[in-house]
Parts: sequence; structure tokens; C-alpha cells
Amino acid sequence: MPLALFALAVAAFGIGTTEFVIMGLLPDVANDLHITIPRAGLLITGYALGVVFGAPILAVATANMPRKATLLGMTVMFILGNVLCALAPDYLSLMAARVITALCHGAFFGIGSVVAAGLVAPNKRAQAISMMFTGLTLANVLGVPLGTALGQFAGWRSTFWAVAVIGLVALLAQIIWLPRVIPMEKGNLAREFRVLRKGNVLLSLGMSVMASTSLFSVFTYIAPILQGVTGIAPHGVTLMLLLFGVGLTGGSMLGGRLADTRLLPSLVAMALAVVLTMAAFSQTSHLLIPAAITLVLWGVFAFALCPMLQLLIIDQAHEAPNLGSTLNQSAFNLGNAIGAWLGGVVVASGANLADLPWTGAICGVLTLVTALFFIYRQRQQALRTDGITR
Repeated sequence: MPLALFALAVAAFGIGTTEFVIMGLLPDVANDLHITIPRAGLLITGYALGVVFGAPILAVATANMPRKATLLGMTVMFILGNVLCALAPDYLSLMAARVITALCHGAFFGIGSVVAAGLVAPNKRAQAISMMFTGLTLANVLGVPLGTALGQFAGWRSTFWAVAVIGLVALLAQIIWLPRVIPMEKGNLAREFRVLRKGNVLLSLGMSVMASTSLFSVFTYIAPILQGVTGIAPHGVTLMLLLFGVGLTGGSMLGGRLADTRLLPSLVAMALAVVLTMAAFSQTSHLLIPAAITLVLWGVFAFALCPMLQLLIIDQAHEAPNLGSTLNQSAFNLGNAIGAWLGGVVVASGANLADLPWTGAICGVLTLVTALFFIYRQRQQALRTDGITR
């Protein structure tokens, strides 16, 4: 089973790389396609919206398809999307190729999480999900810096060719290592969407949106903070981001272990830790070593929430785990877009960059409050059920 999870992690690495590497290649893309930087930036927005709106539809459309065939199909779509990006003759073609790749992103992570959780013993489900998400965190540590360097050296199109090769490796790994038959429940369209009427499902998705908003309201502007407040040279920012990536990877594994033992208490603890870390960063960002330590801790706590929230939505949307899990990816990307916008509004208002982490802290408080309300709601439901039983 670890080899099957490794196959999913390789695909996650490629998908994570293709999502974020465009940020480092925007000037190259803009110059080559003769467009402005802001217009090139819409390639990021288009990708996020492709995940938010398209992925749940694709998840429902494939609800009754065999799981292995579905994942292989998503991977083929991923490869095709990156090849089309590499060949795109103009801006609109590149945007369409990015959206095609985005559809694969959300559906693959959503369905892949359900498959990963089903490949292991019940008490190892969150660890299996976190192992898959380790590929996503490693994409930020290795894939994005290397992909950006390759694109700057050999042209931005070379990066998408390289990611397509990663997709081929992931496709072969899944063909070889994923079980031929993966147990699944037959999907029902009405049942799939009926799950959205459940309060606990909506609360779970809300936590994902707010946790992601907290992260990206600050992380989107981390380079200006490190250069303008901490006083780090541009080349030093890469090293700091590498430290942050190490924290992300460790946090994903930690979150998996904690979620398999005490999911909800661990979720509250990590949400609180994010709030405290963000508040601390408003002070530690002025000094190199404290800022570096805070970045590592922030990465640990922020990404420990990912496997926890993914497992939570799978549990709460058990009648439609594929749709629920995919919607969680949509929620994360929606938070990505909201966070980047919110941080931009704060910066444009004239606020000091050193105070921007307070925005992340406030969003983190909303995550924490929602988690506490979720626990309260569950306890009330348990009391009512117990009363009816008696």
C-alpha cells in the first residue's frame, strides 16, 4: 500500500508544481505573449476558478466510474493540459489549457483522498491522506523553485514540458501500483448534492475556506514582507521560502498522525497555533532569525490543518465522499483567491506590511471559532440522539 500512496503523491507533486510555478514565470509569459503582468496574473485566477467550479462537476460525472480508471483519466487530462500549455500559441489558448489542468486538480485530490483513505486501516486514514498531500508540499519546496529556474533558463514552455513528464511518471506509477479494483459505493446524483444540505458539511467547508484565506492573505505577499520588513535580499527570500516549505511538509505529516488519534481537538489546537503564530510574525518579521523560526512554525501549523480538514469532510459527507472531498479542494482554492484579494486590499489601504499577519490572525480566529461551534453542534446532536435512544 505505501507504493500505491507514493504513486498518488507523485501525481500530487506534479499538480502542485503546475499550479504554483506560474507565479515565478509571469514576467516571462507576459513578455513572450505580449501581454501585461496583471493580465498574465489572471492565469492564476482562471486556474483557481477552474478548481472551484469545475472540479465538483467532474467528480459527480465520474461518480460511478471505477476509481483506478478515474484517477488514470485525471492524470491523462493533467498531462494533456500541460502539453497544451507548452504549445499554447496565444494568451487565450494558454488560459484554456490552464482551466483544463485545473479541472483535473480538484477532482484528482478529492477522489485521490478518498482512495488513499480506503487503502489503509481505519486508524491510518489521515496519515494516508497526509502522505498523498506530501507531494503537494514538496511541490512548493522543490517543484516550484526548480520549475521557475528551468523556465528562466530555457523558456517558460520548458517548465510545462517538464511537468508533463512528471505526469507520465505518475501515470505509470498508478498503473503499476494502484490496486486493479478499488472498493467504491455507486454514486447517486440526488444523494451527492443532498449532502450539501448537511450543516456539518457546510461548516467543514467553511473551515477550509477560512484556513486557506488566513494562509494566503499573508503568504501571497511574503516576498515583500521579507524584503521590506525583514530586510532580506531577493536571493535570500528563496532560502526563507525553502524553510517554510520544510515546515509545510512536516506539518502535513504531523496533521495526519494527530487526525488519526484525536481529530477535532487537534484541529482546534492547530487553528489556535496558527492564530498565535500569525500574531507573533507581526513582531518577529523585523528580525532575520526570529522570522525564519516563525516561518517554519507557521508552515507546520497551517498545513497540519490540511489532512485534518480533508478527513473531516470525508467523514461528514460519507454519503457522497467523492463530491465532498472534491468540494474541499474547491473551498481551499476559493480561500486562496479570497486571501490574495484580502491581503491586497489591506496593503492598498496603506497598512504597514509588518501588520499584514494580523489579517491572517483574524481569519485564523474565524477558523477556530467555527471549529469550536462544530464541536458544540456535534455534542448537541449526540445528546439529542442519546435522548431519543433512551
